[in-house]
Amino acid sequence: MKDRILEVLKKAGRALKYEEIDSMLNIQTIEETKQMADTINLLEKEGEIYHSNKDRYMLFSFCDLKKGILRVNKKGFGFVEVNNEEEDIFIPVDNLKDAIDGDTVIAEITLVKDNGRREGRILRVIKRGLSTVIGEIYFKHGIGYLVLDDKKKRLNVEIPKKKNMGAVDGHKVVVEIKEFRKKGRCIGEVVKILGHKNDPGVDILSIVEQFEIKNEFDKEVIEQLDSIPSEVSELDKKGRRDLTKEIIFTIDGDDTKDIDDAISIEKLENGNYKLGVHIADVSYYVKEGSSLDKEAMERGTSVYLVDRVIPMLPHKLSNGICSLNPNVERLAISCVMEVDSKGKTVDYEIFESVIQSRIQMTYKKVNQILEENVVPDGYESYVDKLKLMKELADIIRKMKIKRGYLDFDVDEAKILVDENCAPTDIVLRNRGVGEMLIEDFMIQANECVATHIFYMNLPFVYRVHEYPKEDKIKGFLSFLQTLGYTVSGDIKDTSPKTIQRLLEFLKNKKEFKILSSLLLRNMQKAVYLPQNLGHYGLASKCYTHFTSPIRRYPDTTVHRLLRTYLFEHDMSKNTINHWEEKLVYVCEHSSIKERISVDCEREVEDMKMAEYMEKHIGEEFKGMISSVTNFGMFIQLDNLVEGLVHINELNGYYHYDEASQSLIGENSNDKYTIGDMVLVKVIAASKEERTVDFSIIKKI
Repeated sequence: MKDRILEVLKKAGRALKYEEIDSMLNIQTIEETKQMADTINLLEKEGEIYHSNKDRYMLFSFCDLKKGILRVNKKGFGFVEVNNEEEDIFIPVDNLKDAIDGDTVIAEITLVKDNGRREGRILRVIKRGLSTVIGEIYFKHGIGYLVLDDKKKRLNVEIPKKKNMGAVDGHKVVVEIKEFRKKGRCIGEVVKILGHKNDPGVDILSIVEQFEIKNEFDKEVIEQLDSIPSEVSELDKKGRRDLTKEIIFTIDGDDTKDIDDAISIEKLENGNYKLGVHIADVSYYVKEGSSLDKEAMERGTSVYLVDRVIPMLPHKLSNGICSLNPNVERLAISCVMEVDSKGKTVDYEIFESVIQSRIQMTYKKVNQILEENVVPDGYESYVDKLKLMKELADIIRKMKIKRGYLDFDVDEAKILVDENCAPTDIVLRNRGVGEMLIEDFMIQANECVATHIFYMNLPFVYRVHEYPKEDKIKGFLSFLQTLGYTVSGDIKDTSPKTIQRLLEFLKNKKEFKILSSLLLRNMQKAVYLPQNLGHYGLASKCYTHFTSPIRRYPDTTVHRLLRTYLFEHDMSKNTINHWEEKLVYVCEHSSIKERISVDCEREVEDMKMAEYMEKHIGEEFKGMISSVTNFGMFIQLDNLVEGLVHINELNGYYHYDEASQSLIGENSNDKYTIGDMVLVKVIAASKEERTVDFSIIKKI
């Protein structure tokens, strides 16, 4: 019946009355009439068809109506994301009706501007996008009310008596929405108390809950840990290559506890290099379909926040038996490659191994050796190995750059906090020789593993980064022209080499960091797919994620596939069918979870940056204009804190020029545009709102 109704509406090509549908379907019996009515109601409820105010039914393809997900900005306006359509529909704040962020909605297009941007209004909410909200509770006459953490959720939440779990004023709570009413009012029930708003770490925990990231492991997972050993047994080592006598070690951050990867190197008689990348064999302990595996797949990734890590795997695995800690035997999957003087892998082996890391090195101390020629205590016997590694890493990087590898050189902030999780400083993360060396070696191993399975033509997980859209690059180049920069060349050529030349052209410009970030935003997002589409940013024809199975589920899956295909030699029809079906979900789910993790990490950083700046109100800082809007401009400080200079804070009247993304004074003819250096004063900051406000002192 569903298909018949949709076919009738499609053939009609217009809106139909109920009676017309009935007639065109040639309904004969009472049973068919009831079935038709129920099906029409279901199609309307699910957003498959639209029921107009004139009591007519139609397909969305025959009207200016669109079904999609509403995303609301902190400023109050929103955008409707429509499936299979690249451009979203802008929804002004007055046209949101009672829809809130995350809802599936029907929107009507009311205006199409000259630049093609569509504006609209929400007609109906098809499905609510949230079931729980997080906020600070307070009470009036025994009724609980919620100050929401997420200001994009424009709701008035009431918690009836006896539904508050004993919460008191100031508690941060998780509330389950039980009933939606008119004008944003809803009724809820407290299902979890996170702690008092002033308790250390509760602010971050609230954001974790907001993104629905699990912070605790289920009972079944904890129980399964009893069967996980604390050390490698003789039985575990059976059939594995013993590499415990080789010089293998790890290089990580100072505070790293979950160590995925170890490396080794030799110089061969033929002048080539023997590079070993040894990765923790997580899938040996996390069996497919087990409680541990299901939990890891659901989480998808570890989440790294300013004061904590929410691990994909319990600590007994992530910091214990799976972590490549020094001076203990560990199970690994090794990718040992012979790399020539041009950076090409000319031979390789992928096999199960047992390793014993000699030392847990840190980037800081490795950089002292390779950048300053200073040898820290305990590193004396490894200096020659490290210098040989740098020699090979330089060759590999040169090869990558030659083929079009893109280095956007975007800075990252590191927020330092005290024992109470209060920010004490914000510094830039160091990206020294040691960091780049490990990155180069991991990329070499990832490409090697991906290429091997690709040519076996078997189901696999690929890390895919597609070509950017031509119009995005064209728009960026047009913007560069407004800054006075002219880039020669074919604008239709969006190959990595072209973007690489563009980055090189911008390298010495004062606005490089800002422009590099803007260009990066015009790239596609990297995702996981069961098809090999190449990796644009790395200029790699074939790429996967093999090197971080402790913290990324796709890597764990890659290990499982390597074991199935290469070590167990199982390439049966049933196995291939199983993985062809399963990998579609694993890739899509992992991509979603990665995006959620990144958004959560950024939200925490925004909050802690604003909290840090609360202590610096009234102080002056140098910064650069990073973006300009019709309501003001954003200034990025040297420590990457970004704040708004509202247009009302400027002296005189300024209008926004969209083409040059500038604010231009009507009388003074002053102009503020991206890349301008300014001196600003902090006039406000709000940890709760995640905002920082500046006023302009002067241009620099």
